[in-house]
Parts: sequence; structure tokens; C-alpha cells
Amino acid sequence: MAVLTDEQVDAALPELDGWERADGALRRSVKFPAFLDGIEAVRRVAEHAEAKDHHPDIDIRWCTVSFALVTHSEGGITDKDLQMARDIDGILG
Repeated sequence: MAVLTDEQVDAALPELDGWERADGALRRSVKFPAFLDGIEAVRRVAEHAEAKDHHPDIDIRWCTVSFALVTHSEGGITDKDLQMARDIDGILG
């Protein structure tokens, strides 16, 4: 699987809800109304990620959950990361 160029990633960003390219990864932070709402969202994303065998880095800070996507084995952002970002967008609704 090939690492995408910055131009390829930037071209895909407008179709992704709230994602940005930063520090070599796709990143999105979401603020939830309550702590347990964020935990429930993480659970849903984690179940999907496990089924896809592609696991985002997830950081939970009270009501804010941050996701980072990068294909570590390839050393950068790949199509697999773009698809997982789309999937997370769908899960979070």
C-alpha cells in the first residue's frame, strides 16, 4: 500500500468532516456533550477498527475525543486511513 502525497491527502480533506493533516497523520477532535457520550463513541469506533484491523490512535480528555490516523507500517497516510476517516465520520454521524 502506497503512502499518499500531501497533494492527494489535501484533495481528499474537503470530503472528510473536521479532519486535517497534521504531524504526518489525519486528525480530528470531537467534543461530546458528556464524558460517557465520548466513551460510547470510542467503543463504537474501536469495534469497527478491530473488524477492519486498522486501529486509530485515540486520546480521551474529559468530553473531547481526538483521533489520529496513519498507517504506521507504511510510514504515512494511505488510502486505508482515508477510508477509516470516512468510516469514523459515519459512526459519529
